[in-house]
Amino acid sequence: MVESPGSKTSCPGFSKMDNSKLLKLVDMAAKAGVDAVALVPGPNFRNLFGRDFHLMERPLIVIVPTNGNPVAIVPNLEMASFEKIGFPGQVFDWRDEDGYLAAFEAAANALPDLKHAKRFGLEAQRMRAFEQMALARVFPEATLTDAHQLISSIRLIKTDQDVDLLREAISISEAALEATLEQVQIGQTEMEIRSILMRELFSHGAEGLAFGPIVAASDNSGQPHGSSRTDYQIKAGDALLIDFGASFGGYNADITRTFFVREVSEYNRAFYETVQAANERGKDAVRAGKTAHEIDDVVQKVLEESQFAEFRRHKTGHGLGLDVHEAPQIMRGNDEVLEAGMVFTVEPGLYRIGECGVRIEDDVVVTESGVDCLTGFSRELRLVG
Repeated sequence: MVESPGSKTSCPGFSKMDNSKLLKLVDMAAKAGVDAVALVPGPNFRNLFGRDFHLMERPLIVIVPTNGNPVAIVPNLEMASFEKIGFPGQVFDWRDEDGYLAAFEAAANALPDLKHAKRFGLEAQRMRAFEQMALARVFPEATLTDAHQLISSIRLIKTDQDVDLLREAISISEAALEATLEQVQIGQTEMEIRSILMRELFSHGAEGLAFGPIVAASDNSGQPHGSSRTDYQIKAGDALLIDFGASFGGYNADITRTFFVREVSEYNRAFYETVQAANERGKDAVRAGKTAHEIDDVVQKVLEESQFAEFRRHKTGHGLGLDVHEAPQIMRGNDEVLEAGMVFTVEPGLYRIGECGVRIEDDVVVTESGVDCLTGFSRELRLVG
């Protein structure tokens, strides 16, 4: 039911719902001494409520107190979609011509226990300043704190269903990559190859792109995140780095492979094989009970002990799921213990700025007995074109 701005729609009581993820978030927030958390559309929102909404100029916010039922502030034009999630609390909608502040005030009045809240946890890496200022206005006594890591941690351990969706996204990606490589020719530009890859991703079943694909050749491959060019035509001997991924069911693949066009020098072959060895050693080291630091340390030592140590430029990897980059961060200094169900990338790279770069990236899931590598595309040095 759509009501006037500041009005409320009642939904089933939160305490009666079988929503384990939301209950887990409430429990974690309470233990952290947070009185409430506020979420905006994005991966955490989708994880909790099973639906995406646009993050746009119209604020849509869910406030989840640690004591009491949640409330939502929703643009009126999104109400028909929002009602489908079965939200377990009150919904306050607002129209463009009236503005959103009245809905924020009505939501605050529906949460009397939060009038004197001390700590309000926000998705600090996602929430915009104008949303934060609206919350500060209606909860003037609250201290707004960064709870992004706390909120995101509820999706740190993937379910079997999550992993199945990742497998499908990866399968689509790998089929699209193979189809693309069969069309690569000397004289094509990076942007032409990128366009072929994007077409193949969708033709093989991608629902979206995990991110804008990176296709970088020759000197451009020496930049870890180079932008594809329209004015450079690939030639024999070039490295061709492709970093990309399909999105399926909200989950994202993230794969990088580096190829060489027609031929490869002995120096670049050794360069490539060093990264390949680091990738294999890193995956072999993964198992539950190890720390993220330990995995990165194994990988970095392979690179450091090679003749190419000066060309190291980044950590081993990052978590992967509804976000392309999420926890855990696989890097030295992060002593977070790996648990079964965590998914992350193993992506060592070496980069000679202005000359050549090589990165080999796999997506892995931690198991009780070790690791399951979700990516199967060959890592052997391959010539294309």
